[in-house]
Amino acid sequence: MRKQVVALFCAVVLVSSPGRAQSKTGSEQQVESHERRAAEFLKENKLDLAASEFRAILALDPKDADARGNLGVVLFFEGKYDDATPELRKALTQRPTVWKIQALLGIAEERTGDIEHARADLEKAFPLVPDEKIRVEAGMALIEIYSASRELGKAGAVVKVLRDLRPTDETILYSAYRVYSDLAAESLLTLTIVAPNSARARQALAHEFAERGNTTEAIKQYQAALAINPQLPGLHFELGDMLRASGSQHQTEAAAEYQAALQVNPRDEQAECRLGEIALQDNNLDEANQRFSEAVKLRPNDPEASIGAAKVAIAMQNPAKAESLLVHAIQLDPTSAVAHFRLSAVYRQMGRTADAQNEIEQYKKYKKMKEKLQELYRDMGTEAAEEETTEPRK
Repeated sequence: MRKQVVALFCAVVLVSSPGRAQSKTGSEQQVESHERRAAEFLKENKLDLAASEFRAILALDPKDADARGNLGVVLFFEGKYDDATPELRKALTQRPTVWKIQALLGIAEERTGDIEHARADLEKAFPLVPDEKIRVEAGMALIEIYSASRELGKAGAVVKVLRDLRPTDETILYSAYRVYSDLAAESLLTLTIVAPNSARARQALAHEFAERGNTTEAIKQYQAALAINPQLPGLHFELGDMLRASGSQHQTEAAAEYQAALQVNPRDEQAECRLGEIALQDNNLDEANQRFSEAVKLRPNDPEASIGAAKVAIAMQNPAKAESLLVHAIQLDPTSAVAHFRLSAVYRQMGRTADAQNEIEQYKKYKKMKEKLQELYRDMGTEAAEEETTEPRK
């Protein structure tokens, strides 16, 4: 943290006072001397000494807004939040539109337990603070405040802003996972309370059982939901996926559910893809081509549809079409191991050995990543199951 203080300070500190008049008074000369020493101490990361210089300036001129703000910032980065708060607050009074200072004030207040003031300052500063580092810190503090008060919708809105700023930041991704998980759990609880016998409640429970790997119970819940409302969009498709995942003996039932999904929603692109896959497995290339072509037409930016259509093109000995579809799928999802593998086979068929090797390398990389993720999910599922088994009955 301390190694980054100088860089962060430069991004946050108030603008130094403009050059003073040529004819300087003794007091002005002393202020400039303290400013120079403060700058040197900051370069050396000697924050306590820099703070002393800013205090000396304030002793000479209590209205110096720059020195006040700089002192507050230095104290903040020293972790002295109780001391930083009054200085930042005074600086903000003098410069009410310096959003960086208001953001730091809100963070300091949150860290010292002054949640009411922290919330007000952070809500005002977060959308306006220009510095990315400070905006991220302010956003994380707001997420904590909103999560603690169970305002998960507001927390989710802040998470979205932060993910747009830093899509691969592991701390932000974890916060997103936590907030969205809590929001999902809260929504499920509310749904089962306000509409316990509804098709949507049954559908939500089916999702939960499916996530836990309990396919049999998930199928029962989907069937119960369909008994309540057979026209509810998405139900037939989701049941079809559960039946398909439960074994080859249920493929005919799964196909019937995908057909039913298209009866409810003729633009169900995913149902078209599933029926295309079934047709391809049965070596019915004409139907497979028709299904995937329709899926691509319905949703041209779905990589699954393009990959499926490419599989058909490969089976129909049309490598040029398959290449175009797979390149498009990879543009949409660069992490698709399947698309890279299929494209490698197409390039080998075309005699493009170097391109084929490159795609194989991409396939291995993303396949390994996804296998690690699946292993993590399996471990999480096992731990959850053990917790449920060992939890004492109440």
